Amino acid sequence: MGALRRRWRWVLLATVVMAALPFGALWLSDRLILHEPEASAEPLPGTVSDIVARGEYLTRAGGCFSCHTSPGGEPMAGGRALVTPFGTFYSPNLTPDVATGIGGWTDAQFLRALRKGVRPDGSDYFPVFPYASFTGITTGDALAIKAYLFSRPAVHQPNRAHEVAFPFSWRFLQSGWRLLFFKPGPFRPSPDRSAAYNRGAYLVTALSHCGECHTPRNALGAMRPGLRLAGNADGPDGQSVPNITPDSATGIGEWEKSDLIELLKTGTTPEQTKVKGAMHEAIVDGLKYLTDDDRAAIADYLLAQAPIVHEVARRR
Repeated sequence: MGALRRRWRWVLLATVVMAALPFGALWLSDRLILHEPEASAEPLPGTVSDIVARGEYLTRAGGCFSCHTSPGGEPMAGGRALVTPFGTFYSPNLTPDVATGIGGWTDAQFLRALRKGVRPDGSDYFPVFPYASFTGITTGDALAIKAYLFSRPAVHQPNRAHEVAFPFSWRFLQSGWRLLFFKPGPFRPSPDRSAAYNRGAYLVTALSHCGECHTPRNALGAMRPGLRLAGNADGPDGQSVPNITPDSATGIGEWEKSDLIELLKTGTTPEQTKVKGAMHEAIVDGLKYLTDDDRAAIADYLLAQAPIVHEVARRR
C-alpha cells in the first residue's frame, strides 16, 4: 500500500512539474539538442579487427551485456526486464538485425543515442537508458563499440513494450526531464589531475556509469548530485547499492586500493564475501575483463573523492 501511495505521489509531482514548464522552452531545448551538429566521425585508427577488439573491451566496460541480455536469451538481443519505481522497462535489441535491432543505424544515429538520448526516429529515450552518463563517451570509443556490435551475429527478436505507469509512459515528457536534469558531454579531463585519475574519472562517470546505480535519485528519477556515488537504497530491481565514497563509517574509507582492484576483478570484498545481484553481473560480464591499469584507475578516482556520510540500509 505504501509503495502504491509513493508511486502516485511521484505521478502527481511529475505531472505538476512538467505541466508548469514553459512549453516554448521545452520546444526550443529539444530543437537545439536534436539539431546540434554532430562531431565529425573520422575513420578510426587501426585494422578492422583492432577496432572490433577495442569495441568489445569498451562494451564490456560499459556493462552492455548485463542490461541487454535476458536470462536464457541470446546475448545482446534485449528483453531484459529493468524494474523501477515508475514501472518495468525492457532493454532493446543491440544486435545488427535490421528489422528488430540496430543493423540499420548510421554512425550519426548511434552517436545521437549515446550522446543525447534520442532514438533514430527522433523521439526520446527514457533515462533508464543511462545516456546522462554515456554522453561523456568519446566519439572514437562510441564508434568502436558500434563496430563491435555490428560484428556480432544478428538476432531477430522484436523489442518488448515497456510496462510503465501513466504519465511516465508519455515520451514527450522526457523533453522536460532532459531540460531539468540532462547536461550534455563530452567528458573533460581535469588538467591538474594525473592521467590515471582522469582515466578513472572517465570510466566511472561516463563509460562504466557507476553513478547510475550508486547514486540515490529524486522523485523524478534523476540522480541527486549532492549524493553522487553515496549509495542507493532503491537500486536496480529494488536492490540496495552501497556507498562507494571514501567515508570511513558508511562508505569505503577503510578500504585499500588493492581491495577495490580485487573487488572489480573477482567480486570479493575485504571481508572475503562475494558481491551479489547487479554488481555481480557487472563484474562477471564486464569489469573482470578490464586491464589492471583500468581497474587501478577506477580505484584511484573513487578513493580521491570527497567522503559522503550516507548510510544505505542493506536488503536481504
